[in-house]
Amino acid sequence: MTTGTNSSRKAMGTAALLALAAVLPLAITEPSQQNFLILILMGAQMGVAWNIVGGYAGQVSLGHAVFYGIGAYSSTMLLTVLGLTPWIGALAGGLLAAVFALAMGWPCFRLKGHYFAMATIAVAEIMQILVTNSDFLEGAVGLYLPMDRSGWGWLIFLSKLPYYYVILGLLVLTVLVSWAIERSHIGYYFRAIKDEPEAARALGVSLTRYKLIALSVSAFLTAMGGSFYAQKEMFIDPGSVFAGTISIKIALIAILGGVGRLTGPVLGAVILITIEEYSRTLFGSTGSGTDMIIYAAMIILVAVFSPSGVLGLLGDLRRHLPGAKPAGGKTSAKEIRP
Repeated sequence: MTTGTNSSRKAMGTAALLALAAVLPLAITEPSQQNFLILILMGAQMGVAWNIVGGYAGQVSLGHAVFYGIGAYSSTMLLTVLGLTPWIGALAGGLLAAVFALAMGWPCFRLKGHYFAMATIAVAEIMQILVTNSDFLEGAVGLYLPMDRSGWGWLIFLSKLPYYYVILGLLVLTVLVSWAIERSHIGYYFRAIKDEPEAARALGVSLTRYKLIALSVSAFLTAMGGSFYAQKEMFIDPGSVFAGTISIKIALIAILGGVGRLTGPVLGAVILITIEEYSRTLFGSTGSGTDMIIYAAMIILVAVFSPSGVLGLLGDLRRHLPGAKPAGGKTSAKEIRP
């Protein structure tokens, strides 16, 4: 009875948040403020995608910019060279990123802990150097999207409002995929690999196979976010989509909000993007690099005071309230048995 009541409350809360998100840009008509909302949704979408491999499966990737860049360059090249709509380009970019993730993950998952994270950084840096020196991809000069067409078919709009609804739809899709994984046997395997890898292996769970599944799904969704970025900005270069700061930002959004939780990255995006945009407005061009100082400070604060993120901190506070119930335990062996 209690479980059913909680599920009904969560469903009603989710429906209310979606309704609020749908009408919010109608009340906020200032383009700069709508752009701020779009940036939050973009950050949330990337964080939720990263959370699949970094949060549920516990494989901390600090090179997710490589998937973001693959998505951005794939849709842009298919549009500028072949004239294909970005809808097809985004899917193609996602598939290419998923295949790249399989090729990258196969050797990298032989490494553990910090060594895996370092390997993902190295792959992302190598990819940025290759694209920067590629004449076919216009190198450091970058690519401009054609402006001779517009509308939903080409994902090019004169106002911010359509971009808002496109990225809101992509975020909802990403959350739904994450939610389905969380409640499937794959989600149990991911959490078992994260919490008790040796026990999971002893029960017959293939660690490499499920790590590759987590990385490829995460890469596919991250690449779609990169395709959206290219369409919104109408210009990309290696520094804007392959930079290491993008990888750190993607990971920090999920870590700040709460890894391994469905809504953690969304909360992390609201906090981080708000601070980032506020500092940019406050310091302007004189504050170049301020966002990196803020990122570093937040990593230290989260690691020292709340490793489970803001959601974990809120959960701890709620459990100290009078009449609160104790927290549940880890994934059981029965749950992960194939």
